[in-house]
Amino acid sequence: MNKIKTIISKEWAEVFKNRFVLFTVAFLPIILTALPLGILYATSSLESGEAVSSDIPAQFIQFCPAELSGAECFQIYMVNQFLILFMMMPMMIPVTIAAYSIVGEKTTRSLEPLLATPITTAELLTGKSLAALIPAIAATWAGFILFAVGAAIIVDNPVVLKALLDPMWLIAVVIVGPLMALMAVNASIMVSSRVTDPRVAEQLSMVVIVPVLALFFGQITGLFIINSTIILLIAAVLILVDILLVYLAVQVFQRENILTRWK
Repeated sequence: MNKIKTIISKEWAEVFKNRFVLFTVAFLPIILTALPLGILYATSSLESGEAVSSDIPAQFIQFCPAELSGAECFQIYMVNQFLILFMMMPMMIPVTIAAYSIVGEKTTRSLEPLLATPITTAELLTGKSLAALIPAIAATWAGFILFAVGAAIIVDNPVVLKALLDPMWLIAVVIVGPLMALMAVNASIMVSSRVTDPRVAEQLSMVVIVPVLALFFGQITGLFIINSTIILLIAAVLILVDILLVYLAVQVFQRENILTRWK
């Protein structure tokens, strides 16, 4: 455990010198939290007659409490489109850190001494993974708490507030988000261990965000509405994918071959 803590401290000391990483960790959660709050504030002034059921996809109406007006239901629908950003956030934040974690050390000539230490591959990758995961998950949870507080201030109707803070989104943020982050981190580490340019590693690692973007645009266009069943299904699939990726990451990271190929 001490070795893992040392790796985490070392990673943070290096990557947070990068201004882009600081921007990603600090400002990205603020921006993605401000979007749903801004929409919530803008739609809070709608009158009952300004939004009717015809403005909302039929498959969403069944999830809207019957006692709410058309305007309130429309408000919930609009904000729900952007709550999926809290599932994307823990994937977007750690990719830069994880992608840089190995190939970046090669460019700074610090990889060889690290691999020469008596640390196992599993310990090394665990430390690097946690160094990327912890800031991402902490920033995501902080952003969601900020959203919940902001929503409680903006929204007057407790029924609307309860619908916005549905347990489905708590599951998405607390469980699915970290699982997605773990998937992104392990994919980034595998890419980072195979390429020789940090920029290439970052660009290739961003591919893992595409499936979540498909969910985002699919819901916005009305192709489907994310519900508790979909969230739980995603969580189950991610558990299996993460187990596979953790195994593959250890197998792909071949210490001797990496050092030989990059010399």
